[in-house]
Amino acid sequence: MFVAAPAIASAAEQPRRSASRASTVVVAVKGNRLVNAVGKTTRLLGVDRSGTEYACEQGWGIFDGPSTNSSIAAIRSWHSNAVRLPLNEGCWLGLYTRSNDPVDAGRNPAPFVGATYRTAIGAYVKALHAHGMAVILSLQALDAPDGLGVPPMADAAHSTAFWTSVATYFKGDRGDLFDLYNEPNSIGWSCWKAGCEVSTPEGKYRAAGMQSLVNAVRKTGATQPLVLGGLGYAGDERSWLANEPRDPRKRLVVSFHTYNSTYCDTLACWNAEIAPLAKVVPVVTGEFGETDCATPYSSAYMSFADRTGISYLGWTWDAISPGGWTCAGPSLIENYRGTPSPEGAALRDHLSYLSVHGLLPPSP
Repeated sequence: MFVAAPAIASAAEQPRRSASRASTVVVAVKGNRLVNAVGKTTRLLGVDRSGTEYACEQGWGIFDGPSTNSSIAAIRSWHSNAVRLPLNEGCWLGLYTRSNDPVDAGRNPAPFVGATYRTAIGAYVKALHAHGMAVILSLQALDAPDGLGVPPMADAAHSTAFWTSVATYFKGDRGDLFDLYNEPNSIGWSCWKAGCEVSTPEGKYRAAGMQSLVNAVRKTGATQPLVLGGLGYAGDERSWLANEPRDPRKRLVVSFHTYNSTYCDTLACWNAEIAPLAKVVPVVTGEFGETDCATPYSSAYMSFADRTGISYLGWTWDAISPGGWTCAGPSLIENYRGTPSPEGAALRDHLSYLSVHGLLPPSP
């Protein structure tokens, strides 16, 4: 259910300066390609870093695991050039006064939200850039009836304000991409583009369409590439082009998520639906993996993506722990030194192979 919350900070109180203006990392869009500062085609290869979408709301921190330079160096040691960072709109905007999660109902999110959360995210993005990595900032958790689940779409009540604030904060940082909503689901394409009222078991809310989120970012003057996942938890891209929002900057990117049990989880589907799309617009696989602690699916997908010029980031760089992340999560690592799990071995070894054979893309 919705959390009783203070009013969103006024425009004057929202952050107005870039968190990392000095970054030399640059990602831009040119036709169907991502390019770096000198116009060379690049691809984003790396990992998702989960935790910043739930720890704050649950009232026990901002990151799940370390956010130190040594932990970032471990990510980079896999030859990663990008990290996707999930965000929580309620934490960013300072909405929470208590946890939405019944398990953590006794904890107080207040010390971890608002300016504290924004500052921590800004510092982490800057540190990732210092290690040569681009960052995808993804709206992952909403202040919507589904709590910590995956609501059908971004919410009109807060998501446009969230992107106005995030885009303002990072406006001067050309090493970022903005993933406007993690995994749209249980809606149609008209709602995806223009918004609608959606119902969940916990209640109804008004969804924001992708066009309104694009508009919110561009009205700030921010020029970063905007990443948009399709339907079916970002696994169904069949009508993405037909419903592509208008972007005055012409810098839209497709987000595709694929696991071994989702829609479009075969080579035949990738060749039929994803490869043709990649010839028209950049495609970033914001999440991929398999939930059986094995590697054939992940390895097959990376080989396909390499052939078609598609970017990919593995879910997720969170260490396996008792009562926490598991290999089937899927978690990529045994510890934050970067020891791979059985699942993570596929990504680490594949990027190592690309490096040894001189096949890694130019740095972003």
